[in-house]
Amino acid sequence: MKKKLLLASLVVAGTLFYGGCSATQQPLYNVQNSSVQTFDGRKLTAAQVEKAILQAGVQRGWRMQKVKDGLITGTLVVRTHSAVIEVKYNSSSYSITYKNSTDLNYDGVNIHKNYNSWVRNLDNSIQLYLNNN
Repeated sequence: MKKKLLLASLVVAGTLFYGGCSATQQPLYNVQNSSVQTFDGRKLTAAQVEKAILQAGVQRGWRMQKVKDGLITGTLVVRTHSAVIEVKYNSSSYSITYKNSTDLNYDGVNIHKNYNSWVRNLDNSIQLYLNNN
């Protein structure tokens, strides 16, 4: 009887542990061809879009580095976790895509949910900076 109770307890504990771990995983989120728009309909230059991306990244704690015209890499380090993204842009759109990470359990499909939050927050900040140009 004690063995059955112990086995049942281990199964429940394992299920809770596995469920708790998987709840932190989500499908990887990328921003694809987000339109560069301002509230008043102004057209922006690629240089203005670049400036907005750089400012938003720094404001959100990303280390942003221009690789070349139309391409910026961003690195965010939070405790033991790190994420690297590429931001491709022009005067009419931008995309934020996953490049690499450490300690975020990326398995080719899913990643720790904090990564998705960081990317969404960056995207929101970029939109705000685009409208303040």
